[in-house]
Order: sequence, then structure tokens, then C-alpha cells
Amino acid sequence: MSKVYFVGAGSGAPDLITVRGVNILKAADVVIYAGSLVNPAMLDYAEKAEKIYDSAKMYLEQIISVMKEAVEQEKTVVRLHTGDPSIYGAVREQMDALDKLGIEYEVCPGVSSFSAAAASLGAEYTLPGVSQTIILTRIGGRTSVPERERIRLLAAHGSSMAIFLSASMMEKLQQELLESGGYSEDTPCAVVYKASWPDEKKIVTTLGCLAESASKENITKTALILVGGFLGGEHELSKLYDKDFHTEFR
Repeated sequence: MSKVYFVGAGSGAPDLITVRGVNILKAADVVIYAGSLVNPAMLDYAEKAEKIYDSAKMYLEQIISVMKEAVEQEKTVVRLHTGDPSIYGAVREQMDALDKLGIEYEVCPGVSSFSAAAASLGAEYTLPGVSQTIILTRIGGRTSVPERERIRLLAAHGSSMAIFLSASMMEKLQQELLESGGYSEDTPCAVVYKASWPDEKKIVTTLGCLAESASKENITKTALILVGGFLGGEHELSKLYDKDFHTEFR
């Protein structure tokens, strides 16, 4: 029996997919891709694919039906997700359905937009003396978040944050971040629209001006919001390359 591959397409740039991901795509007979999010240039790698489906117009049951039919025909199926499938990829529900059908699958990780956004800004989330924790989260919308994971509770830690799927609610997000007690109006922030795409746009601002800055650039979707002192200038030097620090591995 054939197999289904869940492949992370990366953050957008066609060359930010992994080598493994490219090789799997090249071998694919059937590709189901997240059309509203995945760069269509990625489909150029699927050089032998017989059928390509845009999942933006499909329900879960339809996606699973296409997978099942293809596998029964001994076809190799690629489910192409944006970024890394494990972050807001809705892959678990697909895997559960495949488990019930006895269909084998494999996951190929990808470069998440939070990594691409930091790269574009020349930023490091884990600066000594500033933050050693990264929180990946979102504000509640059509998909709710558990009460214990509300933005204002998470932000109280004052650590580095990368906030997904929240650009359409920027004013609410700004308010919750400010009410957390973990950040001030002067806390550095950035909004990165379509990180690594040709039309990438980035705004560096402060929390007090976050919503206004995004509004001026008409950014309401497909953007990542980064918050925290890691975007500022002050930090300690790492011990890793300190001449007085002895370590077994570097």
C-alpha cells in the first residue's frame, strides 16, 4: 500500500522547503496543497503529479476521500501544508482519520513563519539576560483558546512572543498585551507580513503604536506579530563563546 506524506512547505520562499520535502514532492502522484497559504511556486517541484488539489475549497471529508482513493490506487500522496505542519496545521484531525482507515503516513517538517520572521529582522528570540523563552500563540477568534492561555496571562511572563493568526484583531491584541503587566507601551514589537515571500513587508514599532502602525500599512491578515525585549538593543553576551567558559560541546 502507498503512503500519505504531510510536508511542511516552509514560510513562503520556494527555496525554504527542506531537501527532503522537495524529494517527496518530486515523487508525488497526487498533491493536496493549502492554496490560500502555500506559495504556488512550490508546485513546480511536483513534476510528475497526475492530480493537484487546492484544499482551500475542500472539507476535511473531501480531503480524506482523495487520500483514500489515491492510496488504494497505489499512488503517493503529498499533503502540502504552509510553514511547519505541527503549528496551526490542523494535521492531527487528518492523521486521526487516516489511522481509522489504516492508511500509513509520514510527516516532513518545515520552516515556520516565526523562524522566517526572526531571520528577516535579524533577531534572536533567546537573548541572554532578556528572555530564554519563546511563546507561540494566537488570540481567540473563530477558533477559541483555553482560558488559561489568554494573551494577557501568557504575556504576563514578559518573555519573547510570536503571535499567529491575530492580525485582524490588532487593537484587541494590543490591549490584552498592555493589560498583562508583562510589557509596557515602549516594549519593542514587529509585524511581519508574508515572511520570506516576494511581497514581504515588515514594521518595527512599539507596543503602544502596534495597532496604528499595522493599520497604516493596511495589514489585516497573513502576518506574524512579534513582541518582546529581544527586539531591542540591550542584552548580555552568551557564555557559549566566553573565553573563560569551558564546555564539552560547541
